[in-house]
Amino acid sequence: MATVTERTAIPTGIWKSDPVHSSVGFSVKHMVVATFRGSFTDFDVTLDNAGGEPVIYGAVRVPSVDVRDEKLNAHLLSPDFFDAERTPEIRFTSTDIRSEGDELIVAGKLEIKGTNRSVEARGTIVGPVQNIAGREGVGIDLSTTVDRRDYGLDWNAELPKGGFAVENEVTLSVHLELAKQDE
Repeated sequence: MATVTERTAIPTGIWKSDPVHSSVGFSVKHMVVATFRGSFTDFDVTLDNAGGEPVIYGAVRVPSVDVRDEKLNAHLLSPDFFDAERTPEIRFTSTDIRSEGDELIVAGKLEIKGTNRSVEARGTIVGPVQNIAGREGVGIDLSTTVDRRDYGLDWNAELPKGGFAVENEVTLSVHLELAKQDE
């Protein structure tokens, strides 16, 4: 169960991610020189603050990974990386939600490829606001950095003059527009 520090500004109710106006992605240093970015197109996230302590939970469908290259998508889905056939989802459940000044801090358990680890994401929360359709919405932006090897994503290749094809530190980010659900 999640705990909340005073003045979190977490709105009450149940809020669900709008898939059109939300994104889940990752970035990692590639070939030593560039930042490579990818995303997942099939996911759902819920902020549940309808009673008790608020919790954020979500799931990402691994087969929806998109890096704009069919061969690389296939490699990421293979056992070298996500092993989508055996572990088709990435999951997150918060254990603590708090704010420090204007910063939102969400601690929780992140499960990738069957391995569950504690992470802490930092970012912002905005709202609630009423949109043009008259519905309430909340925006949450969070990011964290993980070592991909902690989750069994070990593949790499040494470069001829030093360094590796893929850095171990990966930044995970979510940009969420959540709509309040009717109670």
